[in-house]
Amino acid sequence: MDALIEALAYYFFRAPIFGIGNFLLAALMWTMLGRFVLGLFVPADWDFYIWRFFRRVTDPVIDLVRVVTPSFMVEALLPLVAVWWLIAARIAWWILCRSLGLAPTIDSPF
Repeated sequence: MDALIEALAYYFFRAPIFGIGNFLLAALMWTMLGRFVLGLFVPADWDFYIWRFFRRVTDPVIDLVRVVTPSFMVEALLPLVAVWWLIAARIAWWILCRSLGLAPTIDSPF
């Protein structure tokens, strides 16, 4: 019974802290990749609701990436650079959670 309580305490406390941050970064990364792929087929000023959604969600990240990216980078490739930065952020998030003992391990109950 104690093992079950310990497992549930792990699942309900530690797993969501790691999982929510990882999920948000992954969703943003895939949305950014979707924006890049969709941008290959549609004009930049297209007014369809799907394109507006991609722009609204990813424009803040693109603005941050534009600050740290050299000015010679082509504007159309900025979403790919942002994907690279989001992958780096996911790895950093895992390292942080692992060092705090919040990330799942191989020997964890779940």
